[in-house]
Amino acid sequence: MAKSTKICVGAIMGSFGVKGEVRLKSFCAEPSDIASYGPLSNEDGSQSFELKLSRPVKTGFAARIKDVRYKDQADALKGVRLFVSRDVLPSLPDDEFYHSDLNGMNVVDTGGAIIGRIKAVLNHGASDLLEVTGPNLKGGILIPFTLDVVPTVDLQARRVIVDLPHGLMPGDKDELDAE
Repeated sequence: MAKSTKICVGAIMGSFGVKGEVRLKSFCAEPSDIASYGPLSNEDGSQSFELKLSRPVKTGFAARIKDVRYKDQADALKGVRLFVSRDVLPSLPDDEFYHSDLNGMNVVDTGGAIIGRIKAVLNHGASDLLEVTGPNLKGGILIPFTLDVVPTVDLQARRVIVDLPHGLMPGDKDELDAE
């Protein structure tokens, strides 16, 4: 599977104030780097955004986007995810990867049994989660993306090895239920 040519580096969370600034959440390792990658685009590339960070705020940054001058314009951008071409991002060491590299990878347990495939890497504020779907996973499962639970990410073999906590898989019996 080819690597994605665009990487999501942030999202517009809504307006900030009444003068056209937006509240911006950065997904970059160094959050302020989001402003250094040049114009960003929406997912399908139909819109381009030149932004300038104004100041840090509780949930990320207040930012100005070229040609956005009013609160209603900023409000209309709420939820827009911001992408950049993979070419402009820094090269990563062999043991690092972008979250988008994980999409579609096989998920196997420590015994080698296939659990499913990674549908997405999510972050709802606390930590990263792998959304995994598969034939035996009705609706999928969310796996904490921590070193304890996901000890191995093998980009070459396109698989991750997981050591799932008891109770995470459908059909795991709770020890208290057995009594």
